[in-house]
Amino acid sequence: MNDELPVSPQPPAAAHETRPDDAAPARTGDAGGEAAAAAGDVREIKSVLEAALLVAGEAVPASTLARLFDPPLPADLVRRVLEDLRADWSERKVELVQVASGWRFQGRREVQPFLDRLSPEKPPKYSRAVMETLAIIAYQQPVTRGDIESIRGVAVSTNVIKSLEDRQWIEAVGHRETPGRPALYATTKTFLDDLGLTSLAELPPLAELDPSHLLETPDAPTKAAEAPLALASPILGADAGAADVAGAAEDRGGDAAPQAQVLH
Repeated sequence: MNDELPVSPQPPAAAHETRPDDAAPARTGDAGGEAAAAAGDVREIKSVLEAALLVAGEAVPASTLARLFDPPLPADLVRRVLEDLRADWSERKVELVQVASGWRFQGRREVQPFLDRLSPEKPPKYSRAVMETLAIIAYQQPVTRGDIESIRGVAVSTNVIKSLEDRQWIEAVGHRETPGRPALYATTKTFLDDLGLTSLAELPPLAELDPSHLLETPDAPTKAAEAPLALASPILGADAGAADVAGAAEDRGGDAAPQAQVLH
């Protein structure tokens, strides 16, 4: 009697040995696909940010742009994409700039004479008192009305302060703990935005300012490229006639400047 049991054939070892080699190219292909997908995502992000900034009509903070996506984008990615977008527009008549309140599109200086024709109204002129008061607040903030009067040597009209508050260039940020608790005034982000600046550190040094002339504020930020020279302190001169008119209007305060020509 044959007591031997049948032996099942063993599967070929070659099939198992070749499987890891076969898998390696697949992983390489997956990595390439992921890189392509990531590049496509960045292009999509850039397109969305570009559209958002073009239709916003005002400066948009980077944190707000990050929250357009779910989940929100990392801050460093938003910054990198915005810098790429700024480079994309560098050869055009419209530029992407960063100001105190965020990022915005605006016309370049060389096209301003044409853009100004969209709003034929002349920007209002502010009196010497208004401009000197704004300059004092910008460089000495926070200051009280009494501080301003001590520096200028004359009383400060209530209308001077009100005109700057109405223009949203200054605001009360607190009170000094002295008798009467006078309000402390400081400049706002709107002030920096209208001058095309991101921080007070970008103001020109006081040594560069000429206090002998009257300022005429720019139609900001349509003339934001002129901001370093058109700072709200005596840098740009006006003719004597304009100074006389502005001086007569000191007690009446200034009218609000027209809204900036930001891309919509």
